[in-house]
Amino acid sequence: MRLAAVLSVFVVCLPALASRARTEPAPDRLGAEIGRWEAFLRTNAATDETWKQLKEAAEPLMARSRSALADGRRLLALQRLLAARAELSAAAYMQAPPAAQVRDVTGFEAEWERMGGVLRAGFAPPPGALDGVRPAAVRALGEAALPQSRVFYDASLEYGRNTMPGYGLYYLGSARSAAEAVELCLSLSRPGESKPPPVRSPRGEIEALEEELLAAYRPPLSIDRHPDFIAASSMLKEARELDAAGLVHGALLRYLQAAQRFAPLRAAEPLDATQVADRLRALAERLSAGDVDHSLGRLFLERAQEALAASPPDVATAAPIAADVLPRYFAALEPARPEPPRPQPRVTVTLVRWPYT
Repeated sequence: MRLAAVLSVFVVCLPALASRARTEPAPDRLGAEIGRWEAFLRTNAATDETWKQLKEAAEPLMARSRSALADGRRLLALQRLLAARAELSAAAYMQAPPAAQVRDVTGFEAEWERMGGVLRAGFAPPPGALDGVRPAAVRALGEAALPQSRVFYDASLEYGRNTMPGYGLYYLGSARSAAEAVELCLSLSRPGESKPPPVRSPRGEIEALEEELLAAYRPPLSIDRHPDFIAASSMLKEARELDAAGLVHGALLRYLQAAQRFAPLRAAEPLDATQVADRLRALAERLSAGDVDHSLGRLFLERAQEALAASPPDVATAAPIAADVLPRYFAALEPARPEPPRPQPRVTVTLVRWPYT
């Protein structure tokens, strides 16, 4: 009788439970992931110098990721989360067995072999592994992370051998973290009604920006802003490698990030907060017009809008995005312009004969 009563109640309640399942929103994976790494930051009791450095780098990024999520800037929140969790996931790997039990080079090499078995399946992803990921910004972030696992893994062995095993373990953790970043982007993919953007190879744009960069690399600017030149050049190199691998969404993302880093080094018309706000408003309308997924451009728009909403407004960050980066985004979606023929490489060798020799 008791079992029959329980089944009767369950049958009566089943329609209400089904209705509730249909109306309740699905769990927010992005919010949960941010919360997970916030908890790791709060509760991790490690006191070693490596953890202190990683924590110092990750804490402000996690705070800014949470702030962007609270403001509805989900793409910006994801970008910052991926940057922060790269450090935090590496730390989590180093602090847990078996990595935490490594004491010498022999133990490190054994762990390197073991991690190769864990990660190797992702070293040669099938062509178009992220083709179905939507929106485009999430695909771009995933594509940018896709080659990193193999790069970090390969670098970790000689680094650990030639410095200390702990440093090699850090890069092994970074390799695992990059693979996890791709998995996170895959899990955040959602079908959308908008058409994919017409992203193509940005090779011509990458080369043109590199020429601008080299032309600007002159003293005193090359001395005073050397780290900015290095950062922009590094992003362009990564953009070129992603493009060569056919990961054109990731290549476009890195190209635009390089342009954003380089923009303050270029002579440009100064804009005040009102002018920047007007330009961002027009760009926001353009990004929303039509039936195209412009989330990759919107990622940069969110950063500029956040900067302009700060008190006082951060015009130095917002202005280059409005005046240079987002126009480059739209230009990169247009058909590629014919490239002018390049001069053939030429080497001139001059032989100088010393007298009486």
